[in-house]
Amino acid sequence: MTIHGRHILIVDDYQDALDIWALYLGSLGCRVSTAADGETAVAEAEHLLPDLIVLDLELPGISGFEAARRLRRNPTTQDIPLIAATGYSHQHQLAMAREAGFDDVVVKPVDPDSLVEHIERLLDVTVAVRQPSHIVMERAHKNG
Repeated sequence: MTIHGRHILIVDDYQDALDIWALYLGSLGCRVSTAADGETAVAEAEHLLPDLIVLDLELPGISGFEAARRLRRNPTTQDIPLIAATGYSHQHQLAMAREAGFDDVVVKPVDPDSLVEHIERLLDVTVAVRQPSHIVMERAHKNG
């Protein structure tokens, strides 16, 4: 699968990170939206319904953990794949991210190609699990 044409919401309180990721993912053909705090992330996710969210864990206001819990409790956003982006690689922090509802975790700074691999893998799994097999096969035939 390619991420071309997919809508990705990037959430980080570091503006340079938002700009860099938006530029990079945009260059791959993604539609990118950004948010700089947890409250905005939840609101944007509910409004935009992106294909995937990359969410920093340490944010002003509500944390990425709390944002993930809110997204998972909301029927409108509960199935959006979530990638936690963190500067910490402690097992406790990674376990907390999983418990909050994240599907995957990347440790910052993350290599751009590695992040794209994580995004592609989650989007592939999401398509296969959430759509009837005939739809997946039709898409594969169109893209193949």
